[in-house]
Amino acid sequence: MRKSRCPGGCSDCHGLSRREFIAGVSAAAGAIVAGCGETIQMAPVGERISQAGPASKCRPMVRACFVRRKEDYGMWWPGAVYDGKAALAMYAGQITESAKKLGIKLDLRSEPIFSAAEADAWVAQSVAEKPDGLLVVLLDRQQHAWPTANKAIDSKIPTVVFSPVGTSFTTNTAGPSRKPGCFICSTNDFSRVEYGLKMLHTGAKLRATRCLVIRGNKRSDSVLPHLGIGLRYVPASDFLDEYKRTPDSEEILAMADQYMRRARSRTGATRQDVINGIKSYAVARTLLRREQADAITMDCLGALGSTKTSLPCIAWSRMNDDGIPAACEADLGAVATHALVQYLFDRPGFQQDPVAETARGAIIGAHCSCATRLNGFDKPPEPFDIIHHHGNRDAVPRTHWRPGQRVTCADITPGTATHPAKMLIAGGEVLENISVPPAGGCVVSVMFQLNNVNDVLAFPGFHQLFFYGDYKDQLAQYCHLMNIEPVIF
Repeated sequence: MRKSRCPGGCSDCHGLSRREFIAGVSAAAGAIVAGCGETIQMAPVGERISQAGPASKCRPMVRACFVRRKEDYGMWWPGAVYDGKAALAMYAGQITESAKKLGIKLDLRSEPIFSAAEADAWVAQSVAEKPDGLLVVLLDRQQHAWPTANKAIDSKIPTVVFSPVGTSFTTNTAGPSRKPGCFICSTNDFSRVEYGLKMLHTGAKLRATRCLVIRGNKRSDSVLPHLGIGLRYVPASDFLDEYKRTPDSEEILAMADQYMRRARSRTGATRQDVINGIKSYAVARTLLRREQADAITMDCLGALGSTKTSLPCIAWSRMNDDGIPAACEADLGAVATHALVQYLFDRPGFQQDPVAETARGAIIGAHCSCATRLNGFDKPPEPFDIIHHHGNRDAVPRTHWRPGQRVTCADITPGTATHPAKMLIAGGEVLENISVPPAGGCVVSVMFQLNNVNDVLAFPGFHQLFFYGDYKDQLAQYCHLMNIEPVIF
């Protein structure tokens, strides 16, 4: 019997009709590449997880102002050639549009700050109102312009300073740039200002995030110092009890079947293994809604390792694809890093155990849960296989990383009440995907060549996140703005 032809015209798509082929692809995929190479948009199956806590409702407040002299510019910079009124109108429109796009509540002063006294009053009001950030736009280099920027930075409110060309010398920017809590954009490129606003948005959303921590046998609430992430601890038995109550529903079966159809191959793991993993996704969705949480982490090996309940490797992978920070092993630094990367760069990261590869001078990142939408939440996923966990049980999506792809490594060490958080930052590229087996260890094992890392045997940190893109500079800028101590390679 002749096989049905796939939507792209080839005859190697498992004998499925076009309708069957499209129906069998996961909602989380969004788009896949069929056997013939054609990218096809897919209809969703199953209800996605979404944030259900304070971060889902977070609308950061940013106070913004323009600063200039009231009189004509004349001979002093930016000079009579500069049309300050036109610049104000243009930037006001861009700022308003960017704030709307980012979901920021903008308080933009209608008139420029024309004097040092007005600057003092504006900064004092800002301190009283406690916004999530300040934006100071300089349309002047003289008199009270840079003193106003310095006053805003000294307020200890995270401050973005926009200095278009003509409004500063390096003598103006050198001093304030060394102060913590600021991001200075000395450029005509407004995208840098928008990135500054996104950093303010990210900081506020982190402070609003409530993370569900599943471990131990007690309930409690606390806050991760310095970063402000709320922590809601619930007993591991809550997950187990909910798992036992959850049936293999039609939704779960359909989602599992889509996962298997999306996969390039399936080795070891049975259909029931996949169903059990998707059930963990549904359980996590229930718990997030019940606890009104935005992120999740779990002592998965401690809570489930000795039981027959499926480890949540597929669940965590799919949640990170959905934009829900989900970290393994109840690691608070990892879940904070997941949240930062997702909020700031709109893509998931890969939490992993670092392994030295001395023959290549590289680091192998190894774990059994990895997102697939490495290019971004709104981009097609990378291909993956379904395989057993390295414990030779349960189902794991083994994502294929693109060799040669530039990557960034980040690892937040939470601070204390008296010491700031730290962030390890490195950059590099993907060398290859390690096949496990025949190698041992976690089945998602990816080799990375890191820049400026000479001693791979002593590469610091654990459970660092790798993610697509070259974002070392942006992470360093975020650290400076939010008073996080960077450790940069």
